[in-house]
Amino acid sequence: MMTFLRRLIGPLRRSLQLRVVTSTVLLGILAVSLIGFNLFQSIANGLQDDRVSRAEVETKAVAARIQEDFDNTDATQTPDALNTFASDEIKKVAQSSSDSDRYVVFTRSLDNESAVIIDTVVTGGLRESPIPLTLRQALDADAAHQQSTIIALDRGALTAESIPTTWQHPTIPAVVVGTRVEVRTAENYDLFFIYPLDREQATLDLIRRLFLIGGALLVTLVGAIAWLVTRQVVSPVRRAAAVAERLSLGNLNERMSARGADDLALLGRSFNAMADHLQSQIRQLEDLSRVQQVFVSDVSHELRTPLTTIRMAADLIHDSRGEFPPALGRSAELLNTELDRFEELLADLLEISRFDAGAAALEPEQADLGGVVRRVVEAVDGLARRKETKVKMVIPKRGVVAEVDARRVERIVRNLLVNAIEHGEGRPITITLAQNATAAAIAVRDHGVGLRPGEAGLVFNRFWRADPARARTTGGTGLGLAISLEDARLHDGWLQAWGEPGQGSVFRLTLPRHAGEPIGESPLPLAPPELADKDATTKLRPYRPGAIG
Repeated sequence: MMTFLRRLIGPLRRSLQLRVVTSTVLLGILAVSLIGFNLFQSIANGLQDDRVSRAEVETKAVAARIQEDFDNTDATQTPDALNTFASDEIKKVAQSSSDSDRYVVFTRSLDNESAVIIDTVVTGGLRESPIPLTLRQALDADAAHQQSTIIALDRGALTAESIPTTWQHPTIPAVVVGTRVEVRTAENYDLFFIYPLDREQATLDLIRRLFLIGGALLVTLVGAIAWLVTRQVVSPVRRAAAVAERLSLGNLNERMSARGADDLALLGRSFNAMADHLQSQIRQLEDLSRVQQVFVSDVSHELRTPLTTIRMAADLIHDSRGEFPPALGRSAELLNTELDRFEELLADLLEISRFDAGAAALEPEQADLGGVVRRVVEAVDGLARRKETKVKMVIPKRGVVAEVDARRVERIVRNLLVNAIEHGEGRPITITLAQNATAAAIAVRDHGVGLRPGEAGLVFNRFWRADPARARTTGGTGLGLAISLEDARLHDGWLQAWGEPGQGSVFRLTLPRHAGEPIGESPLPLAPPELADKDATTKLRPYRPGAIG
């Protein structure tokens, strides 16, 4: 049931036009039903009231004639003669009716105590008297006036040959009009005329069918009109949505057609003005970005020449530091260290400028990622020893092979490992490798300070530091993780981070095993298995390919 409701509601939620048409049709059905019901009831009441009035007039005239015949008859000497006269009189009245389906019932009054009894007479094929007791009691209570009511006359109350062809229902409404007749020697008798409303019922059936057909046609017409009217409004909105979607994809020259002077044309012109303004702002930002990129690149290149000269002089001073006083010799060492860091910073700035300019190129080849990791561990062994940090590698025996740019992957792993040593508090670091059908992954796990909530989405920002007051001890430039993220994106891979305060952090690099093929899922979990049931992973932003976790 819920699936059916979702399938029914889904299109209504997605389509404004369908929603408007549906609501219009439903309201149209409600309005037509209310109006039709009221009209039908008015017509039915009018037909019934008219038939009751005519029946009362006709009954009054016929009853007067019967009373006159009873008053003038001399067939009152014996009960048999009186019964025969009454039966003949009632049947004569029934046969002379202008309505062939008028039935007459002549019966003894409820308050009649006379010893002379006239048998009940029914005409027109009635099997028995259908007169309700309440009508007879009302006639007893007020014999001076006619009494009338509406009853449901059942087909079973008539003989089969006497049922009119106009009867289409098991029961039919009928007007019953009763009056009092005085019979000499037999006292009071009640005379009832039954007028079936079969013709009126047939008329109402025809009117009902016409109402249903007319209502269906009217609702269909209203629905079609609503569809056409809403289409005139929804179509420009849909075109605006399509243009907005193309704008979001980078097609900044897309515009809406805005003809005329109505509200939709005003919407189109306003939308186009907004698009022009956005295009102008975006181009301005692109120009500023290009100027910034060129400036960074030019400055980086221009600094190389004086830096080379300074480096030569600093190396000469550094080599002669043993001849200097202790304070001056220490200054020479600091100068040499900072120049090394300065050169690294320039190299990183040049690399970032290449990424920003879209000039970075990938040179993929089949590479053993285990060998790449071993080279990185050997390269940073001196730093790990100084930090008293043990580095453990977990590499499958069959190895991990992928089509990558080994130089860039080595740089990513080196940045991740140096970052782990820097923040690992001297605790062990584990580097794990794994692969599946579509991807290869490298995870660097430390047990240091970890990351606070929200910082997993910031660690790859340029020059970002978790604790600005914390001094760098490895001489990092603050661009290593940002460059690593760009290298991962260049491979169409993922670089994601996880961390908890006091629990350490995990940086996971996931790369496609074959260049250009999409990654299904990473072969390594991001959060450590022993902490996977905690809510730490929920603090990460939803994953999008090419972005951090």
